[in-house]
Amino acid sequence: MLAYRIQSKGAEAQLCNLPQPEPGPGEIRIRIKACGLNFADLLMQKGTYQDTPDAPFTQGMEIAGVVDSLGADVTHLCPGDRVAVYSGQGGLAEFGVFDAARAISLPDSMSFEDAAAIQIAYGTSHIALDHRARLQPGETLLVTGAAGGVGLTAVEIGKLMGATVIAQARGADKLEVARAAGADHLIDASEDLRERVRELGGADVVYDAIGGEVFKAAFRATNPEGRLLPIGFAGGDVPQIPANHMLVKNLTVIGFYIGGYLKFRPQIVQNSFDTLFRWHTEGRIKPHISHTLPLAEVEKGLQLLRDRTATGKVVITP
Repeated sequence: MLAYRIQSKGAEAQLCNLPQPEPGPGEIRIRIKACGLNFADLLMQKGTYQDTPDAPFTQGMEIAGVVDSLGADVTHLCPGDRVAVYSGQGGLAEFGVFDAARAISLPDSMSFEDAAAIQIAYGTSHIALDHRARLQPGETLLVTGAAGGVGLTAVEIGKLMGATVIAQARGADKLEVARAAGADHLIDASEDLRERVRELGGADVVYDAIGGEVFKAAFRATNPEGRLLPIGFAGGDVPQIPANHMLVKNLTVIGFYIGGYLKFRPQIVQNSFDTLFRWHTEGRIKPHISHTLPLAEVEKGLQLLRDRTATGKVVITP
């Protein structure tokens, strides 16, 4: 089978041929139909992601496909079942072996592509805004990088939760994508973020996927008792947080990483996925997938993330 693999630490990822893996006790083998790409995939190639697996490993963090074979002790699934798995690795391949306990059955109405696009981006935004920031109806939510994989879902979910959403992104095309997802106000990345947000009454919750100077500007535009979520650092710089300003304005900066919950409170992630899959079935959310590519073009897909030319999700279909 084909797999996109990092063979040793520091080596470049590449497509290679591997034997089909066999499931062990408590595992299932899946014929992979779709795998969502994430900015974390790029960080893993540099070895800078907090959960980079030990090499060798196959990349691809969130997958959807069909159960192909069962390991011992797996009784709740059958060959042919359609499932999704937030695996952390192993998704950019034609087949993969995964922990059966992480498999989620797909609704008949959900495509494999949507299932692969929902898990990390929507899960991140839903848990961050609901469980961590406690976003309330009528509050103002500022989303930076609002046309990206996680940013766009924060716009959509924030609107579903009853917030007024300010979306910041670069260029008219990306801002239009954010507007279509429900943003009430649009700010181009070339504008003065602090001043524009303050003109709109300030932000009660900040969902920042960029970091660096963008986070600093958003921090200064946050209302007293506001909450800030530093979700990622796509801009490259991890911001230093001025504790004295936090004190004066009674601000809260909230750490959040969805992968951490899989380790110490996995039920939080499971509950979120149950909610998101129900919302999808009800037509309340719809993943924005800008590119769907075959496994042979995975490098092209990653370059779209690297160049920030994609909007929403890029999905690979082995």
